[in-house]
Amino acid sequence: MRRLSNAEVKLTAQILDFCRHIAGQSKIVAVAHVDNYSTKLSSGRMIHEVMLVIQNFQPRLMSYLKPVENKTISVFAVDQWVFERDIDRGLLGEAIASKLVFPYTALQGEVYLHEREIALKKRLVLELLENLALNFPELVARIQILPQYFMYEVFYTRVRVFPLLVYDLADLTISLKNAEDNALGSYMEALSQLETEEKVTLQNGYVFITPKFIACCQNPKLRFINFSKTAPRTLFASFFGVLPQLVNRVGQNTEVFLRTQKISWIRPNEYTVNFIDSRKYVFFPTAEGLVSLADKIDIKGYAQRLLLKNRNVSIQVAPAGGILNDVYVINASGEGVNTKILVKRFKDWSGFKWFPLTLWSFGARTFAVSGQARLAKEIAASEFLRGEGFNVPKILHVSNAELIVFMEFIEGEGLNQVIKRYATTVDDQIVSEVLSLVSRVGENLARVHGCNVVLGDTKPDNVLIKSDGSIFLIDFEQALQGGDKAWDVAVFLYYCGHYLQPFDSVAKAKSIALSFIEGYLRGGGSVDDIHKAALSKYTRIFSIFTVPPIMLAMSNVCKMAERNPRTFKS
Repeated sequence: MRRLSNAEVKLTAQILDFCRHIAGQSKIVAVAHVDNYSTKLSSGRMIHEVMLVIQNFQPRLMSYLKPVENKTISVFAVDQWVFERDIDRGLLGEAIASKLVFPYTALQGEVYLHEREIALKKRLVLELLENLALNFPELVARIQILPQYFMYEVFYTRVRVFPLLVYDLADLTISLKNAEDNALGSYMEALSQLETEEKVTLQNGYVFITPKFIACCQNPKLRFINFSKTAPRTLFASFFGVLPQLVNRVGQNTEVFLRTQKISWIRPNEYTVNFIDSRKYVFFPTAEGLVSLADKIDIKGYAQRLLLKNRNVSIQVAPAGGILNDVYVINASGEGVNTKILVKRFKDWSGFKWFPLTLWSFGARTFAVSGQARLAKEIAASEFLRGEGFNVPKILHVSNAELIVFMEFIEGEGLNQVIKRYATTVDDQIVSEVLSLVSRVGENLARVHGCNVVLGDTKPDNVLIKSDGSIFLIDFEQALQGGDKAWDVAVFLYYCGHYLQPFDSVAKAKSIALSFIEGYLRGGGSVDDIHKAALSKYTRIFSIFTVPPIMLAMSNVCKMAERNPRTFKS
């Protein structure tokens, strides 16, 4: 422990004397020198902020200033009951409780302050876990978190609430980085308590959110509750923190302060600080390892990364279509290397031009429209299905910041092309092969549904057939855990009908429906979902591009489906 200088010993005595004067006959519970980023009493500060917790303090909350030589002691005196309610539930928007988020020096009541600090950080960690569950519902079960995330995210959240803290940010960031293990100690204590409560598990240095806690986060009111906490935090933090912060900033660097005040409402603050992105401590798994939420690599950067692995490889990037997303193919070839990588950049569908998409499916299906949500669904569903043994493209890398996913390119023919050939052929062997293939696709989809996953976009275009006959499923940006399985059945069947000949393919439409349903039931699918696919809320949607006779033929087959696939007849 560092030995205090004579000046610091004298200052400490003056602070405690002033606190005893404020408390009078009441009991002092704790005294802390706060906003003390160097974790010691600095003789260079113009104003020293002190938190004083008093038992049965009648004014409940009061601020005091006392000049001491060329310095000022600023004391926030707070009643113990009020302080503890601010810790437990944010009674004052955590204006006082948040003093324990930053480094502080306990001058009295060290054990009490430590216990309150753990209680506060435990609650704040829970809020951050809830926010991750709300913002990344598809990924949250697979997310792996390093404890540093909680420390830096709690810190920067307070900076965003109270921007004047940015003037101390550089010192505090350096302090935290230099003493990261020590600063993490209280967060690890909080996480250990949460593990005992089965809200998280700790494995190999990572924090995993438990399914039990994820289920508790499904309440739609939770997002509003967490968001509503920002307003009182801003109000009280500004009210109780502005005076001492202002005095320090103006007194220590008047020129910089005045200059930033003139321009801060016009353009970003020129006061340069190296922020630590807390998201770099949050990871999700891919086929090539963990990727952080802070990753910002773009297509060019990923291609250059491939070059660094082998400088003799030729890299070509070419667009590969895409209407609702930007799609590219990276082709790496040379010296025995021949690799193709599919790249998807997810666009936001928030403009007016996407309104017909929602209108078209109104009453039957809700689409995820934000690029962030669709990216998360793509990653989560792909990794889950791959883990369950399904043939899906491997996720190689993800740039969450750029909304880009890099995945294995599957060489294969789309089932839509197979159906188009089937529509015009009279070859019995081709007909038999196609119907057998459709049956296998139905069986695969039933197995997916058996894992409680709905794909959302099951049109034949999203089924690839490799040269060896293996079936690959692709495009999971509308996938859901749970959801409407009948929608998947309807999309597949009625899209198949779209590729048939308009006027003379009713018999073929029935054959496709029969083969698909036979495979779906063989794979363990529910006949009730087949029956639902015949409902008008689905048929009306697809009637805009599949002719009525084919729609009617397929929906009638769905209506007559029986539970035993062996006895099923049209």
